[in-house]
Amino acid sequence: MSTDRGNPSGRVAEHLRAGRGVRRIPYPIGIRQATLLRRTQVTDRMLRLTLGGAGLAGTHTYVADDHVKIVFPGPDGTLVLPVPNDRAMLDWPRPMPPTRCYTIRRHDPAAQELDLDLVLHDGGLASTWAASAAVGSLVAIAGPPGAKAFPYGYARHLMVCDPTGLPAVARWLEEAPPSVRVDVWAVAEHPSQRGYPLEHPGLELRWLDPGEPVVGLVDEALGDPGARAGEVFLFAAGEADLVKPLRRWARDRQVDSSVSGYWKRGVADFDDD
Repeated sequence: MSTDRGNPSGRVAEHLRAGRGVRRIPYPIGIRQATLLRRTQVTDRMLRLTLGGAGLAGTHTYVADDHVKIVFPGPDGTLVLPVPNDRAMLDWPRPMPPTRCYTIRRHDPAAQELDLDLVLHDGGLASTWAASAAVGSLVAIAGPPGAKAFPYGYARHLMVCDPTGLPAVARWLEEAPPSVRVDVWAVAEHPSQRGYPLEHPGLELRWLDPGEPVVGLVDEALGDPGARAGEVFLFAAGEADLVKPLRRWARDRQVDSSVSGYWKRGVADFDDD
């Protein structure tokens, strides 16, 4: 990835309009403290936290799976934040404070608001915090670090995700031109997750049960003449063992793709970037 962090919005917009494949475009990375404005229960298992305030000024986010790190206090209750440096990046303290990554579902720079959709589960640092975080409290967020931008110009987009990838898919659908064709295959680990809102004029949505053979289904769906390399883009996001075979599948078939393991079962603060 280039180290040039200037004009990210223009560079992302140009690649979305006329590029090919995935282009990594770094952003100036900030550390911000925002106010928790609202809590919205999107489904029984998905909580939306709306952050806002002047602390969000200057946030850069231009693609659907941009993410920030929520920075939590350490075991002694002290919040130690990273410090911006002269390279438009952050110097992190040692030892590292606890952090967890979350996709930006929505960013409204005019209203100075940002939405994070969090999957709720039993236990875990972020889920426990989110369940009780009070409106009006401060939340420290670092990032986003940069874009993995892919254009809208493919004949067909296929998106595969589990619940943690739904916010990125929903944002992409919201921002994509109405003319694009997109198939979304989402693994629902709980029936209520099928109620997560996904909307687009060109959307074909299929909910999968855990354990369904995703790679086989992808091969079946894309085994038509319109699935030649260069005509299809694969986006996959979710649990590492779910998406890893899709990364190999795309490489073997020379299909342009962006495949990210957002988490790994049994591993805290997993980083696949």
